[in-house]
Amino acid sequence: MSEMANMDPEGIDAVRMTWNVWPRTKVEASKCVIPLAASIAPIRPHTDIPMLPYAPLRCKTCSAVLNAFARVDFMAKIWICPFCYQRNHFPPHYAMISETNLPGELYPQYTTVQYALQSFPDPNNSNAPQLPPVFVFVLDTCMIEEELEFVKSAMKQAIGLLPEHALVGFVSFGTQVQVHELGFSDMSKVYVFRGSKEISREQVLEQLGLGSAGRRPTVGYPKVLQNGYTNTGVNRFLLPASDCEYTLDTLLDELQTDQWPVQAGHRASRCTGVALSVSAGLLAACLPGTGARIIALVGGPCTEGPGTIVSKDLSEPVRSHKDLDKDAAPYFKKAVKFYDSLAKQLVSQGHVLDLFASALDQVGVAEMKVAVERTGGLVVLAESFGHSVFKDSFKRVFEDGEHSLGLCFSGMLEINCSKDIKIQGVIGPCTSLEKKGPNVADTVIGEGNTTAWKMCGLNKSTSLTVLFDLSSTERSNVPGAANSQFYLQFLTSYQDPEGKTMLRVTTVTRQWVDSTVSSEVC
Repeated sequence: MSEMANMDPEGIDAVRMTWNVWPRTKVEASKCVIPLAASIAPIRPHTDIPMLPYAPLRCKTCSAVLNAFARVDFMAKIWICPFCYQRNHFPPHYAMISETNLPGELYPQYTTVQYALQSFPDPNNSNAPQLPPVFVFVLDTCMIEEELEFVKSAMKQAIGLLPEHALVGFVSFGTQVQVHELGFSDMSKVYVFRGSKEISREQVLEQLGLGSAGRRPTVGYPKVLQNGYTNTGVNRFLLPASDCEYTLDTLLDELQTDQWPVQAGHRASRCTGVALSVSAGLLAACLPGTGARIIALVGGPCTEGPGTIVSKDLSEPVRSHKDLDKDAAPYFKKAVKFYDSLAKQLVSQGHVLDLFASALDQVGVAEMKVAVERTGGLVVLAESFGHSVFKDSFKRVFEDGEHSLGLCFSGMLEINCSKDIKIQGVIGPCTSLEKKGPNVADTVIGEGNTTAWKMCGLNKSTSLTVLFDLSSTERSNVPGAANSQFYLQFLTSYQDPEGKTMLRVTTVTRQWVDSTVSSEVC
C-alpha cells in the first residue's frame, strides 16, 4: 500500500493539498507561510474511476453532488449534504438503495466518479458522437516556398489523423484573408477579407452568407449535420474530415506563397490578427457549446491591420524585452487590447486558440498570449516548420492512442466548499465566469470573484491551483465529530475527443486543527 502511495501520491482524486489539516481561524491561517491551496488535475485518467451512466443527484440548496461523505437515512430515503447540511429526498429511481445496495457515488472508495451526460443525442444512433469537435486551420502564406511545403505536409498528415466525424475548416492569410469553401469541391472557391481593417463577428457571418441563420442552428449529429446545416450554410466551410480530406489535399497542393509584392527593405504584409478574428467569427456559426480549436500556423510578425507588432519598414526592429519594460513598444498596448477582445469572444464561444510559430524573428507571442492562455491553448515555437520540434509536437496534437494528449473541449470547473472556506481564485488555463456565492473571498488571486471557471481547452495533464481563505475569526463552537472535518468538491464538465459530454466529480475531506492543542500543522 505504501509503495502504491509513493507511485501515485494524489491517488484516484488527483488532488494535492499544501496542508492536509487546516487552522480554524483566519488569524491562524495568516501565520502559515505556505497558503491554503489545492492543486488538481481535473481530468487525469485513472483506471479505478467508475463511469456512471446517469445524471448526478444535486443538493437543492448548494448544488453539491451526492458523494461518499453524505450521511444517508436508508429507511426515510434521505441524504444530508456534507457542505450545507440540507436534507434531500432521493428521487424515485433511487428507491431500491440500501446499505447493501449502494449507487456508485456512495461507495467510500469512490471519492471521484465520472458521469456520462446526454446532450443532443441522435435517436437513430445511440453510439454517435453528440457534439463533433471542430478544427479550423489558419495558415500563414507569407513565407518562403520551402517553409510552406513543410507546413502543408504537416497539415495533410494531421487531417489524416483526425477522427472521421471531426469538422474541419481552412483559412489562409497573407496581405488578405481567404476563407476556403470546402463544401464546393468542383472548383476552388474562397471568400476574401481585407487585412487592414478590423472585422466584427457579425460582418464575418454576413459576408460569408451565414447571416442570422448562422446564429441559431439547432442540430444534432450525424443525421441532422447533413440536412440541418444545409439551411445555415455552415457545411460549406466546416465538413467532416472524412468528407473533405481529398478537397483539402487538393487545396494545399494548389496553395502558393502570398503573391502580394513586397518592396525592397520592407517586411511582407501579414494580417495575423484579422485572420484569427475571421476564424473566430466563422466558428461563431457553430453550436455555441461545440468544442473547437483554431490551429494558427504563423511564420512571422503581424505587420498589417489589428494585432500589428511592428511596421513594414525593415529599418525598424521588432520590440525587445527592454522595450516592453521601458514602455517603448509603440504597437504593444493596442495589439494586446485587440487580442484581449478576441480572447473574450473565444471564451464566450468556448473555443481554443493554438499557436504554432516558426520564424527566426519574433511573431508576437507576447501580444497573443492572453488569447492562448485564457482559452487553454498550446504554444509551440520552432526555428523551422521542417524542424522536429514542430513536426513531432504538431503530430502529438492529433494522434490517438498511448501518446495522445487527450485533448478535450468546452470544460467548466465548479467548486463547492464547507462553510467558512472562501475561494480566492484559480491559477491555470481558465477564465472566471463571475459566478458569485457565499464561498467567494474578498481577496482575488489569479482568476477570482467566482466559484465557476471556463476551460475552453484541457487535456489529461492540465493542472490548476486553487487558493483558499477562511472567513471565521473565532473558533467554531459547534460540537461533534462532524465539525472536525471540512469538505471540498470539484466538478469538471467537458466534451471528450469523441464528442461525448462528461462530468467528473471529486470530493475530498481534510481535518481542522486546533492551534491551542497543537502548534504544528502538517
